[in-house]
Amino acid sequence: MKRKIIQIDEEKCNGCGICIPNCHEGAMQLIDGKARLISDLFCDGLGACIGHCPEGAIDIIEREAAPYDERKVMEIMVPKGRNTILAHLDHLRDHNETEFLQQAIDYLKENNITMSPEKKEQHSNGECGCPGSMARDFRVESVVPAPVETHSKAVQQEIPSELRQWPVQLHLLNPQASYFKNADVVLAADCAAFTMGNFHSRFLKGKSLAIACPKLDSNKESYLQKLTSMIADTKINSLTVVMMEVPCCGSLLHMAQSARTNAGRNVPIKKAIISVQGEIIEEDWT
Repeated sequence: MKRKIIQIDEEKCNGCGICIPNCHEGAMQLIDGKARLISDLFCDGLGACIGHCPEGAIDIIEREAAPYDERKVMEIMVPKGRNTILAHLDHLRDHNETEFLQQAIDYLKENNITMSPEKKEQHSNGECGCPGSMARDFRVESVVPAPVETHSKAVQQEIPSELRQWPVQLHLLNPQASYFKNADVVLAADCAAFTMGNFHSRFLKGKSLAIACPKLDSNKESYLQKLTSMIADTKINSLTVVMMEVPCCGSLLHMAQSARTNAGRNVPIKKAIISVQGEIIEEDWT
């Protein structure tokens, strides 16, 4: 599939670092005085960093891209030197991409490339993009609901969240993240969770989540590409489209079905239509 990704002209880059905090996925770092894309995995190609480069050193290119291959990424990282390699490994670890991290470590071992841990802190200036969109996999965390005290002094427990990852907005999601691999996925309209009091228990439990608004969101072509990649490359197990009864929400289902066609893989798709008062009007497989 074709996808967009940033490209940095190191000759033009003056190392000012202005672009770094404007990378939504934290895919860029300032290393050895140059802005570097340390992981293709987390670059969504939206180009939020471009407008912040005073030297015009960042462009977006579009190319045929195979499913993410950690070994190929390591082939690119190794010639850039030790600091870039360490930054890449940290990046995978920070985003809980344990499978890709192990592949990177195996690559280093197979090629007799050693990393000295004692100087690890020197590899970066510590910046890693927007913390609010940094990927987090909640499946590896144990969350204990905290007791809350009501006005009547009775002690109750809050209902725990069923959310398994962050971020959830489709523009910010990496379709090849590990929490989508062979997963049951919910594609929900933004409004759905606010109308349903039991959205978490009814639809979200045990599933990964992507949310979108088919009426107000821009660049829906990016949505279609990401959904196609989830089906074709990450091989999600099923897709449940939860949408509101309002007419504009229908395009969310159409988008999912188009992605299935583009992917050439007949993944099961379920549609669930929710009323504005939070009732399930219709639920069936398409």
